[in-house]
Amino acid sequence: MSTPQHIAVVDDEAQIRAAVGEYLELHGFRVSLADGGENLRKVMARAPPVDLVVLDLNMPGEDGLTIARYLREHTDVGIVILTATGQTLDRIVGLEIGADDYMAKPFDLRELLARIKSVLRRISASPAPEADSRTATEFRLGHLTLDTESHTLTDENGTGIPLTSMEYDLLRAFAEAPNRVLNREQLLDSAHQRSTEPFDRSIDVRIARLRRKIEKDPSKPQLIKTVRGAGYVFVPGADS
Repeated sequence: MSTPQHIAVVDDEAQIRAAVGEYLELHGFRVSLADGGENLRKVMARAPPVDLVVLDLNMPGEDGLTIARYLREHTDVGIVILTATGQTLDRIVGLEIGADDYMAKPFDLRELLARIKSVLRRISASPAPEADSRTATEFRLGHLTLDTESHTLTDENGTGIPLTSMEYDLLRAFAEAPNRVLNREQLLDSAHQRSTEPFDRSIDVRIARLRRKIEKDPSKPQLIKTVRGAGYVFVPGADS
């Protein structure tokens, strides 16, 4: 029997922690509950390792944004943030920090479960099937190399550049469609985020963050260009 994936639920409201935890356990996950960053760190210091954190942003003391920033700087766990309805700015900042997905409170437990499973699938980095063994696994992105077999991005010196699961999905979508304009809906599909609201700007936020990682001058992007009114286009070798 395979080891169940481990989810940490972080929320200062005991009822929400308990409800989410019980629901996830019913669906086969190992669950740890924490009322804030300090207890989350204790959970993560113990075995087994945490695979994904469900994180409320609006908490007293050390808020969720601070915790999310710490998680992204020190770990590769998946992060699904919870925000109060209307907290658009906090959600955008959370995505910029590197969260993988978000849900607004109040939320449906079934949808939360679906989003958790989606993030876990993306970060599991399962190997390509045998039938695709002859396809290209490396793409040149100017001075960078994207390896789709190892899910890594490296610079000309071989130094790895960390990517969140959605950033990787977006970068791969661009690499596989060079010089082709991709609109936001196509990018949402490629990044497995089709459940996001159709007019949501999270793709723009992610691309801005991605540019800061791959462009020599993010203020004048050469690799991922904006096509006004249409979407984005990847221009391979533009900064070589």
